[in-house]
Amino acid sequence: MHEHLFQAAEQKRLDANAKKPTPLELWGPYLSERQWGTVREDYSANGDAWNYLTHDQARSKAYRWGEDGIAGISDYNQYLCFALTLWNHKDPILKERMFGLTNGEGNHGEDCKELYYFLDNVPTHSYMRMLYKYPQAAFPYEELVRVNREKGKADPEFEILDTGIFEDNRYFDVYTEYAKIDSNDIMIRITVINRSDEPAPLTVMPTLWFRNNWSFHPNVAKPQLNLSENEFGQFITVKHAHLSNYHLYFNQPADMVLFTENETNLEKLYGIHNPHPCVKDAFHDVIAGGKKDLLTGKTEGTKASPVYRLIIKGHGKEEIYLRLSNGLITGSPLEDPGKIFEKRIIEKDEFNKCIAPLNADADLTNIMNQAIAGLIWSKQFYYYDVDEWLNGDKSMPPPPPERLMGRNKEWSFLNNRDIILMPDTWEFPWYASWDLAFHCIPMAFVDPVFAKHQMVLLLREWYMSPMGQLPAYEWNFSDVNPPVHAWASLNIYRIEKAVHGRADVDFLKRIFQKLLINFTWWVNRKDKDGNNLFEGGFLGLDNIGVINRNEIPAGYTLEQVDGTSWMAMYALNMLDMALEIAKTDKTFEDVATKFYEHFVLISASLNEAHLWHKEDEFFYDVLIDPVGGLYPIRVRSVVGLSVLFGVSVIPGETMTALKDFERRTEWFKDNRKVRGRYLPNEERKEDKAVLLTLIHRGKLEKILKTLFDEDEFLAPGGIRGLSKYHLEHPWHYFNGDKNFDIKYDPAESTTDMFGGNSNWRGPIWLPINYLIIKSLKKYHQFYGDQFKVEFPTGSGNWMNLGEVSNELARRVISIFRKDAMDNRPVHSDHAAFYNRPENRNLVLFYEYFHGDLSRGVGASHQTGWTALVAELINDDSWEWE
Repeated sequence: MHEHLFQAAEQKRLDANAKKPTPLELWGPYLSERQWGTVREDYSANGDAWNYLTHDQARSKAYRWGEDGIAGISDYNQYLCFALTLWNHKDPILKERMFGLTNGEGNHGEDCKELYYFLDNVPTHSYMRMLYKYPQAAFPYEELVRVNREKGKADPEFEILDTGIFEDNRYFDVYTEYAKIDSNDIMIRITVINRSDEPAPLTVMPTLWFRNNWSFHPNVAKPQLNLSENEFGQFITVKHAHLSNYHLYFNQPADMVLFTENETNLEKLYGIHNPHPCVKDAFHDVIAGGKKDLLTGKTEGTKASPVYRLIIKGHGKEEIYLRLSNGLITGSPLEDPGKIFEKRIIEKDEFNKCIAPLNADADLTNIMNQAIAGLIWSKQFYYYDVDEWLNGDKSMPPPPPERLMGRNKEWSFLNNRDIILMPDTWEFPWYASWDLAFHCIPMAFVDPVFAKHQMVLLLREWYMSPMGQLPAYEWNFSDVNPPVHAWASLNIYRIEKAVHGRADVDFLKRIFQKLLINFTWWVNRKDKDGNNLFEGGFLGLDNIGVINRNEIPAGYTLEQVDGTSWMAMYALNMLDMALEIAKTDKTFEDVATKFYEHFVLISASLNEAHLWHKEDEFFYDVLIDPVGGLYPIRVRSVVGLSVLFGVSVIPGETMTALKDFERRTEWFKDNRKVRGRYLPNEERKEDKAVLLTLIHRGKLEKILKTLFDEDEFLAPGGIRGLSKYHLEHPWHYFNGDKNFDIKYDPAESTTDMFGGNSNWRGPIWLPINYLIIKSLKKYHQFYGDQFKVEFPTGSGNWMNLGEVSNELARRVISIFRKDAMDNRPVHSDHAAFYNRPENRNLVLFYEYFHGDLSRGVGASHQTGWTALVAELINDDSWEWE
């Protein structure tokens, strides 16, 4: 990290934010690209969230819990929203939100069918930039639905680039930029570039509106937008009980300024007479529907937009400027509007330069910056009061009675209303607890205070259940995600210490206390036999199992390698955290000993039980029938690799400083050796450093031999989720008249398990690769050059584990990096499009990646945990060739 960081203007703004009770800017990218299709907006009897509120209905129905829009912003309570609306003069509707397929429409589950890119964003959102590519021909809504419906699970998805609508560059590049003059004064620039040779029409509508609270809470005062005018032209004034008086100034002259109400079109959706024609979708009727007089004379409402009808010449460019400010500007509000953009862009570049590694070339820096930008754009407003959702609003018809016996009924205490890092802003506009832990690792580089805030938030009483369980995600808060939050918190602490020079032990103490409750829940609830072998269901790995691990046959039990490994890792992380705190607070030495004991017992159970398959030299889940018969599920997958994550090195000086802890570990060592029991720290160095590991060196060598075999796990882009061995050797399981099988699927899922939109049966996933890379570094920290492996297996090329971890990082980064042909593997399906001059530096950060080809698969804008690639680039322990 450059020392200049602390002088950067953006860092100074961050330091000021850090002093707030909640380290947030009032205005940010808190508006999702998609709000329809979430559990919160579903009021059906059968819980079919995807079909209860469709894309076609979304423009007509006022949302209850949140809003959406293109390239949008809102205040952190989402009272007031701003986003982009477009019309290409061909579509039957305005382009107000991103389009995609629902879970049932896509042949591989839900899938966004738009092209947009998060190009820039800094932590305080003083500068933000997003690109949307809008076709000039009619948007192929029906074709995308029809063709994908006709395809099967074995077929690839039919994407918008496959329709041919972007051929001959017949599209607009629409850039939306925000530059803050201060926290309450935001300059907005919309730049439209016609990429085709011919002139083309485009209507641009920068839209301002309120989230509808008044329809659901009759005692809430209805806010208002009004058209005002002064000597410099028209502008829109904002009146809201909980916001200061904002004003939206805009380029003069607009063709018109439209006003309507953000209220449901009852007649269209339910056949009920509307009390007035000014409903949510009225702009569609006026602009795209030709009802020009529908809103004539209306100069107030809860949704408003100036309208710009443009004819943009071939390869031409048009700019529109706006300003959202809580000050009543006395002079010209848009005088020299580009000046603030120039200043904030310089500051953005300065900040990005400070966080980039010194040895990174332009392409690497671009990848890192876009990964971080996408992560920051994924900060979203999340509002969900489960009790109110279950029982309904007093001013609305009651929800169906089935709701009280259905989804999330046990979580009525949960009341979330916060800004949270989401997996993405379209397909996953809701938090997932284990995803969030990974999101906070790259966030810690640019804004460690916010990363810490996110970890603490998830453990607060309005999130964590009274019994200690963390909410998984809104589709089923009771599902069990891997307990990676201690690991994430410890890494956030270490990153802040290394990068920003602050050792926030108070944060460790605060998070440690909360994690104690969650750890106890795991021990009491997921180790029902008390043998330190843990269950937990699918544990975030969706369809990795040959059977649904949440639906084990009656009378059977499943002892899970990953459940046990995650808990061993959890205990070890808590131990490391306690030891770090104990350096300044000796009272934590006793609890460090307690977690050392937990780690010893869990490690022993894993190694002394029947999970290690001697013939295959790999760890497998074991299904146990009602009479005690053992059936190892011989599938080589991430499940068996999870044993690598339980590793740590306790430095010699720590052992010396904490005498009681040292004596206790010595007692364990002597006592267990006498009894012939497993001990996870049998190896020590001359400087008294101790290696704590879930598996000893012999098993480690055998697992790594399989891991680095290119016919098994090792792929050009990293480590596969499932061994390629199972391509030719599928594994079958029979239970009564049911037949289950699992085979290597390198890309989209070919099973409907967990919705079918994610696949852990072969592709490359960033979080698992990241954990493996960091675990190998830990092993190398202890072994050094005394431990070398063949990489790849059978190549004759021997490396120490530090060198191997670096090579794995290179492979992962190569997914996004330009190759010798100037192509990025992530875009290999549409290389020609991304080789056009305007697209060469655009990068998408998908949910996961093809196990052989490294192309992007799944959610196309998964800039949550895939942003981990930024941390791999930032790691300065190795050099690029």
